[in-house]
Amino acid sequence: MKTVYNFNAGPAALPTYALERAQEEMLNYKESGMSVMELSHRSSTYEAVHNHAKAQLRTLMAVPDDYEILFLQGGASLQFAMLPLNFLSEEKTASYILTGSWSEKALKEAKLIGSTHVAASGKEKNYTRIPSTSELTFAANEAYVHLTSNNTIFGTQWKEFPDTSSPLIADMSSDILSRKVNVRQFAMIYAGAQKNLGPSGLTVSIIRHDLLEQTRSNVPSILSYNTHSESNSLYNTPPTFAIYMLGHVLDWMASVGGMDEIERRNEEKAALIYKAMDESSGFYHGHARPDSRSRMNITFTLPTKELTEMFLHEASEAGFVGLNGHRSVGGCRASAYNAVPYEACAALQAFMTDFRKRNSN
Repeated sequence: MKTVYNFNAGPAALPTYALERAQEEMLNYKESGMSVMELSHRSSTYEAVHNHAKAQLRTLMAVPDDYEILFLQGGASLQFAMLPLNFLSEEKTASYILTGSWSEKALKEAKLIGSTHVAASGKEKNYTRIPSTSELTFAANEAYVHLTSNNTIFGTQWKEFPDTSSPLIADMSSDILSRKVNVRQFAMIYAGAQKNLGPSGLTVSIIRHDLLEQTRSNVPSILSYNTHSESNSLYNTPPTFAIYMLGHVLDWMASVGGMDEIERRNEEKAALIYKAMDESSGFYHGHARPDSRSRMNITFTLPTKELTEMFLHEASEAGFVGLNGHRSVGGCRASAYNAVPYEACAALQAFMTDFRKRNSN
């Protein structure tokens, strides 16, 4: 089997443990004679899969009892529209903190629903940093404040979250379960699964009960959070295989030591790649300011377009996958999500150092 170092931004690397478990159970799950993909979502066999994933997520994230965990479809992009549909009433305003492309898209959807306010924006500086809490300005009569905790395209990440008087909602699609987070600080957290949680097709939403109670009554059933809360996320056929894989990924995280160990590993992995950048005398130029650097998505450029193309070509030949920067900004990006092993980051550090030595003036 060809060995590759998977730095794809999403869908991303999955733990070998989870993939091997799925392989073992692919044709005959729990002696049912069927694959988990063939089970009825109304069966007790699947219900156990569903509830296990939910319980494991609650344990690992220390989700309090007064929060509902929902398994939804449509990706985080659907959440951009569901949020204002459910919680932005005519007399209120939603505040958005802009730190990259995904927060811009979230704001765009909210503008179609109701009144919005930009609490802060890093666009003028091409999203090289996260705004400080002193820069934030909030609206009167706010419905909620929305932020994106980690920015995959620009490689920035919130280190500390702002305290807000109105409900704080976070899109954590690209760094959920990469570090310990105080769930109590948020009224809602949501995340597409395809970076740290499992395969694409599943979105996790964690919503405090008092926010759920504010859901507008004129929302179509399939787009109402209350609908999915009242039916244990089984209102319609859920993405059963993605939820099954989520359970295996969460089991792997628990088996290696939970959030303390996962956070330690992510700090260590990111430090390897940032060291190669910082010791390059400017050969590798990071997009993000040091105080805003992401542990999940490490973005950088080389001195010329020709060197960038050469770097990416040689990296591909050496077994590195997914190092191209996002099409909107170019350059390079290494996504070191939870399942990317230390060895892959160490190999990339060595490759970057060797490439610089061979191509510096």
